[in-house]
Amino acid sequence: MVKVLRSTVLDVPADEVWDVIRDFNGHERWHPAVASSQIERGEAADRVGCVRRFKLQDGSELREQLLTLSDLELSYSYCLLDTPIPLFNYIAHVRLVPVTDGDKTYWEWEGRFDTPAGRQEQLGTMVGEDIYMAGFAAIREHLERGAET
Repeated sequence: MVKVLRSTVLDVPADEVWDVIRDFNGHERWHPAVASSQIERGEAADRVGCVRRFKLQDGSELREQLLTLSDLELSYSYCLLDTPIPLFNYIAHVRLVPVTDGDKTYWEWEGRFDTPAGRQEQLGTMVGEDIYMAGFAAIREHLERGAET
């Protein structure tokens, strides 16, 4: 099993970051890899068990299910249901922690998954860099743009 953990500190209060990332269907507004997204069956995006179907910029389609959501802990977890990328048994957890020294946010994004033999390093790097780190950078830009308006 591959474990990928990335973290960052954002110069924004945790509640402002949570307002953006809490929306399980909102990643199309901030993540550069996501072209479009919708919640299946018209369910609410914060209902545990809801499924988001989304397309990446390259046209590939994925489905993910919300497993947990906690406003108290500023966290959620989700799993991959369908993906063209060979990530098996993929479960991710996102967690924010307020940093009181400067009113910042510590953001941790962790994923665990299986891969075909010999592809652990390649796919682990892809998840860590192209999804998690790119997401951190995109949220920074998104929140900065919001502060400028």
